[in-house]
Amino acid sequence: MNNTDYTILLVDDEDDILEFVSYNLKKEGFNVVTSNNGADGLKVAEQKKPHLILLDVMMPGMDGIETCDQIRSKPALANTLIAFLTARGEDYSQVAGFDAGADDYITKPIKPKVLVSRIKALLRRYGQSTVPEEDNSLEFGDLKIDSDKYQVSLKDKKLDLPRKEFELLTLLTSRPGKVFHRDEILDKIWGNDVVVGGRTIDVHIRKLREKIGEKLIKTVKGVGYKFEA
Repeated sequence: MNNTDYTILLVDDEDDILEFVSYNLKKEGFNVVTSNNGADGLKVAEQKKPHLILLDVMMPGMDGIETCDQIRSKPALANTLIAFLTARGEDYSQVAGFDAGADDYITKPIKPKVLVSRIKALLRRYGQSTVPEEDNSLEFGDLKIDSDKYQVSLKDKKLDLPRKEFELLTLLTSRPGKVFHRDEILDKIWGNDVVVGGRTIDVHIRKLREKIGEKLIKTVKGVGYKFEA
């Protein structure tokens, strides 16, 4: 896909940021839509179904974290990439962002060329699957994974997993018993071009365990994680 095939939604309460980022993305050929608050951003996302949403964290009313959480609750936006673009670089803020289902966390200020590079890196992964084609449907007792439909169910109850949680689960279940090293997980799920902290994996593992149970994903201390049915 070319840049002109992608739609990016910018959500920020500062008009100068919207204008600056919009200009640089449009110059690269992207289709850009904007919103200056979280509630409106959610409505625009449901209408336009963008490939990528850039969210500010600190906004009046519905902040970026809540907006991200609301977006991730919408099945129609399950494949939409979300990246925070914010001046807040504290660890706890980043963890909260990934906990809400973000795919990346970009700290301002950032040079336009670097921002565009980060966005292109994210979009290169749009629509990619970490599960080999022959493993389109997997069952582990009460847990069922259908990568064609992008669905997971437990005891016949559908689970709504954000994109990265789904990809992480399908990666681990693609080879039950294999220990996936943390670097390997970062590479396969987030890619070398996307800079995320090691704690990102831990956040997503914790969220998965909350949904499918504590016993299926094992921690191998100092190494990584494995799936045991």
